[in-house]
Amino acid sequence: MLKAVIFDMDGVICHTNPFHSVAFQKFFAKRNLNPSQAEYAEHMYGKNNGYILSHFLGRKIEGEELALLEDEKEGLFRDIYKSEVDPISGFREFFAKLKSEDMLTAVATSAPRANLDLIIGTLGIGGLMQSQLASEDVSKHKPDPEVYLKSAAKLGVKPENCLVFEDSFSGASAGLNAGMKVVGVLSSHTIAELPKCDLYIDDYKKLDLNQIQQLFN
Repeated sequence: MLKAVIFDMDGVICHTNPFHSVAFQKFFAKRNLNPSQAEYAEHMYGKNNGYILSHFLGRKIEGEELALLEDEKEGLFRDIYKSEVDPISGFREFFAKLKSEDMLTAVATSAPRANLDLIIGTLGIGGLMQSQLASEDVSKHKPDPEVYLKSAAKLGVKPENCLVFEDSFSGASAGLNAGMKVVGVLSSHTIAELPKCDLYIDDYKKLDLNQIQQLFN
């Protein structure tokens, strides 16, 4: 039985990846690097900053250096995106339907808390999320299921009663690894680029509660 819906944020609630690309371009340009869009698609979308920075800078980035570089890059992103926050088509209406049925809802992102606060705060739905977890809240990043298992525990719901919305291979894998049903949001990747999900959507416009509840029958 479906009892809770947990959303990733980037590429799921808002299509932020193009703006992250611009932020990374500015970040790397300062360091005389110019990755291609194909490289961003393969090594940025759905990945945590530790992986992204280590890959593109060609060495292991961790600890205090990671915190400093991450803060620089994410600050660039927030400056770019703060006036551009816009949910994926149909999200507001679908989310309102969930809340009209008293469905538990949560956000579980690999992004920093400041990004979560910006996006969820701008959309005005923070008070309707019974759990909000960001990168600072976990020790293991997606595809490890930690963020989803912690979300379920915070919601007081068993993993098998949770539905996850994800847009990346690592994110969808995290939801599946947590023992949850997963909807693949095709904002950044094709079906072939994701693990096998229970349902795929381009956006939320035609999605209804009966459709997702049937995944649990």
